[in-house]
Amino acid sequence: MIQLDPNIHPTLPNLQSSPAQAENAGGTAAPKSDFLNAIEAAGRYVSKVDDLQQTADASIQDLLTGKNNDITSVVSAVAKADVSFKVLVGVRNKLIEAYKQTMNMPL
Repeated sequence: MIQLDPNIHPTLPNLQSSPAQAENAGGTAAPKSDFLNAIEAAGRYVSKVDDLQQTADASIQDLLTGKNNDITSVVSAVAKADVSFKVLVGVRNKLIEAYKQTMNMPL
């Protein structure tokens, strides 16, 4: 399982566990593989990053149309979306690098 750096973890969006994972915790369903759990977590994280981007866009639109005059909340939303996106791109780059190293391994 991927261990996150405790210094970075508070900046990551909160990921809620899925109902299927809650069933697995109770022992009522067959346990899923770690890889499948990692893929599902990645999908939830991409969805969360997308939600943060859309929220930031909406807050910018509200500021421009005059619905919201609090520039601090807009800057905060944009910064949160930016950091989340940069973390996502960094993870993607590491996965691509690991894939390339795996493909270049001699058999």
